[in-house]
Amino acid sequence: MTTPHLWGEQAAQGYDRTSAEMFAPHVLTPTVEFLAQLAGTGPALEFAIGTGRVAIPLSARGIAVSGIELSQHMVNQLRRKVPLADDLPVVVGDMATATVPGRFSLVYVVCNSIGNLRTQDEQVECFRNAARHLSPGGRFVVELWVPGIRRFPPGQSAVPFEVTDRHVGFDTYDMVTQQGTSHHYRRRDDGSARYGASNFRYIWPAECDLMARLAGLELERRVADWDGSPFTSDSEKHVSVWRMPSTGPGSETDER
Repeated sequence: MTTPHLWGEQAAQGYDRTSAEMFAPHVLTPTVEFLAQLAGTGPALEFAIGTGRVAIPLSARGIAVSGIELSQHMVNQLRRKVPLADDLPVVVGDMATATVPGRFSLVYVVCNSIGNLRTQDEQVECFRNAARHLSPGGRFVVELWVPGIRRFPPGQSAVPFEVTDRHVGFDTYDMVTQQGTSHHYRRRDDGSARYGASNFRYIWPAECDLMARLAGLELERRVADWDGSPFTSDSEKHVSVWRMPSTGPGSETDER
């Protein structure tokens, strides 16, 4: 993976606080409900599980959840909430290549995390890795924003995604390589500001569909958000569901 430096100890310790809006019930509840319906009786596997924002409430519904996470520091934060590894097992590794024993009815990656794989080859391998873990008929779900480059006037290279009195965030894009950087300026209580940045590779929805086809998956559904609202040309994000056919990589014996 091209970005192993992400989510060091300090960033992991502050993740839940700086991402507090993602833990809000109006955001998290529809996410968990959507995934729980697809998982059925499970089990489920989360790529880039992080500190367990989604996995912990999903497992509280009685679904066995496992995870893959690149950052040991993020896993350490998850273990503060779920101390016993048997309750929520996590493999430390990257989501393009790391494997977890067993087959799953659902594999999912949320919150734009697939963009942390910063080459097309790695993103293709992520889809293939999801397919390797799926049972026949299982689903792979990706939550991903639609690149905001349509808002570029001539000569502009940045698009704001949040402007508040506490946080100013904007993305810069390279149209040739599909590389981007998210820039964050956060105001501290004393009035000073802290800057942070993260790099990503953006993917168009149609490109995701091609990656899924290469992995043997079929598009089943695409919506604009976890509430199931229709995906349109004006949508700024999508939640896409691809299905493993009843015969495919997930139905074959795969020794690891």
